[in-house]
Amino acid sequence: MKIGNRTLKTAIGTGISMLIAQFLGLKFYASAGIITILSIQNTKRKSFKVALQRIGACIIGLLISGILMELLGFNPVVFALFMLIFIPVAVKLNISEGIVMSSVLATHFLGEGAITKELIINELGLIAIGVGVALLLNLYMKNMEEYIIRDKIYIEDALKDIFIDMSRALRELSVSLQEDKKFNDLEKKLYAAKKKAYINLNNYFMSDESYYLEYMEMRIKQFKCVKRMRSHFEKFFMTYEQTEMIADFTKKVGENLAEQNSCEMLLKDLKELREKFKESELPTTREEFENRAMLYQFLNDLEQFLEIKNEFYYEQL
Repeated sequence: MKIGNRTLKTAIGTGISMLIAQFLGLKFYASAGIITILSIQNTKRKSFKVALQRIGACIIGLLISGILMELLGFNPVVFALFMLIFIPVAVKLNISEGIVMSSVLATHFLGEGAITKELIINELGLIAIGVGVALLLNLYMKNMEEYIIRDKIYIEDALKDIFIDMSRALRELSVSLQEDKKFNDLEKKLYAAKKKAYINLNNYFMSDESYYLEYMEMRIKQFKCVKRMRSHFEKFFMTYEQTEMIADFTKKVGENLAEQNSCEMLLKDLKELREKFKESELPTTREEFENRAMLYQFLNDLEQFLEIKNEFYYEQL
């Protein structure tokens, strides 16, 4: 059984928080551990955002519950009234992350049947320990960059294989079941890699690490073009000189998918290819015309595929 990084930090942090609270003689010291459990997050940015929300929610929650219980008494009905007021306030102030934690702390007032200066300090101490330990542990996050780079290599190799397969299929007018698996595997990898890139982005405060996320989004857009290109194979049924030319160009695109390639030359080659098509003889039958139209649509999708990369390349300069 594999224990994840977040699970390990949660377990260690919970124990540390309880020990600190117990050592300081705080009442309800176990609540410090609960606060830590609720505060451990997957990214540094989210950790600090949630920490601020929970601290704010707890202070407001203690204030509302304290006033209500002092005025109306310490009983379940008043606690229910507190929840009725506090939840909408927390949602309105965008601090709903702290509703559960604030409710737990409010039960301490209910259990004690009184609100004293010492009890308020006790509750603030539990918050500080629980959130503080979680923040310290969340300063360590696994470096995702190595995994993202591996994914990039996989994605580019997979796209290359797919383009070479499509080049062959254009000549043979057939698509194998193995190619279906390649498409499905690549799609899963793209979205998994995007998730890693998002986590990586949110583990930095001072530097802009958005490149990997933008890269994955670019490849996902390209993949959608490739899916459209592949769908045209269902309508191809004749092979022409133009088909051979597009097949050669498709293979060339697959061999030049490197991250550093702006696709400028490929777009130029595609433009020249279109000029050659204009010089070709016109279709003489309806079947030839329909097939030629599908080839042109395939080429349009291929052009969009290249333009997406070209735009991404120059945005990064």
